[in-house]
Amino acid sequence: MSEHLVFVTGKLAEPRLRAVLDGMGSSPFSFDVVQIGVSVAALMTEELIRRRLPPPPPGARVILPGRTRCDLTALSGHFGVTFERGPEELRDIPAYLGGRAARADLSRHGVTIFAEIIDAPHRSIDNLLETAARLRRDGADVIDLGCHPGERFDGLEHAVAALVAAGHAVSVDSADPEELLRGAAAGASYMLSLSEDTLWVLDQTAATPILIPGKARDLDSLCRAVDRLRAAGRRFLADPVLDPIHYGFTDSVVRYHDLRRRYPDIEILMGIGNLTELTDADTTGTTALLMGMVSELSIGAVLTLQVSPHARTAVREADRARRIMHAASESGSLPKGIDDGLMALRDRRPYAGTPAEIAETARSIRDPSFRVEVAEDGVHVYNRDGHHVATDPYHLYPLLGLAEDGGHAFYMGVELHKAFLAWQLGKRYVQDEDLSWGCAVEATADPDSDAHGFKSAGTTLQERRRACGKAS
Repeated sequence: MSEHLVFVTGKLAEPRLRAVLDGMGSSPFSFDVVQIGVSVAALMTEELIRRRLPPPPPGARVILPGRTRCDLTALSGHFGVTFERGPEELRDIPAYLGGRAARADLSRHGVTIFAEIIDAPHRSIDNLLETAARLRRDGADVIDLGCHPGERFDGLEHAVAALVAAGHAVSVDSADPEELLRGAAAGASYMLSLSEDTLWVLDQTAATPILIPGKARDLDSLCRAVDRLRAAGRRFLADPVLDPIHYGFTDSVVRYHDLRRRYPDIEILMGIGNLTELTDADTTGTTALLMGMVSELSIGAVLTLQVSPHARTAVREADRARRIMHAASESGSLPKGIDDGLMALRDRRPYAGTPAEIAETARSIRDPSFRVEVAEDGVHVYNRDGHHVATDPYHLYPLLGLAEDGGHAFYMGVELHKAFLAWQLGKRYVQDEDLSWGCAVEATADPDSDAHGFKSAGTTLQERRRACGKAS
């Protein structure tokens, strides 16, 4: 017996919803579309649904519009069937009904993130603690204190002790073995970096070393150090060192592959900062590619940093990437359709409707409130008085009649700015909501909020917008 779905919608969305469902062809479910007499589906309330929705058949699933702000648990209890919130855009319904989880499980990963503070010797303890706390919130597991060659870090012990007391795991990154020993004695758990010539340090500390080649690009010297510590039964991480592009990048990638081939079971660390920091490209894509290699080679740790302004979210991006790659690996799938956190500038499905669908909706509007939508032909603005399409916001303003309504003009200016930016980039635009920039911008709301409870209010309902005198 096929599953029966009940789609609850409003007057404006009903034609599009039916077109989407009919366009799915043969489906493993039967369905009804119930239009409950409101113009805008997202504005239906729990009380309105209780009063106007006919009792659904036993065992049915009731799908509400994605932006509905209702207590789904309460509705499920009232009607005795499951209520859920569908996707926010009608065009996404086929994927939603195709069995793809609404949100992939990103709670697990297999990579430790070392986040380096490169100018640690010149920072106060308070600043180090503040920076470390921020890095940990972004996903860092180990705080790496970068020392300066030829410069003594006088406050090293104090810095390590303060970070450890605050609950951080700490590594010390120095070319000076004595400095590594000072950090380890103060409580650092890791030492970056030792070679076969400095392994004597390990006779004086139990801290875990990160091993590097004795000289640049010398994988054999790294392997000799690995062999010595394996024979001694000592824990370590090996790092063949990732070089920047045009300074040996491709050869260095091969070294990681070769190291894993030689030693299938050792712990490996990859320093990804030489790519994210030293390449003028958006770091989300760079990080995704590097973390894909990390996943394929079973590399268990990465070292990154946030020095260049364009790489200021590198830790957050590495955290999201390790989770996406882990989910893809576990499911034996491509890192596609799992999470959009690394897609800052583009969306796979940027347009919620076609120009023809928007025009059809516009013809049914009977009120003066402006609707804004984006399609492949530009930005659409419509109300009962007209439907306008443009690829330049300055072409629209004279057509809106807002010269005497400052608050409304300000609101429309904000919305049109977002809409035209979304159209230029190929991003999904939703009126009254901020554009999504993935993990490149810190989320203002909990991305893991309960999909079966209340949906958070949109920006037009926030006090900060009402206080500005927004009119709609």
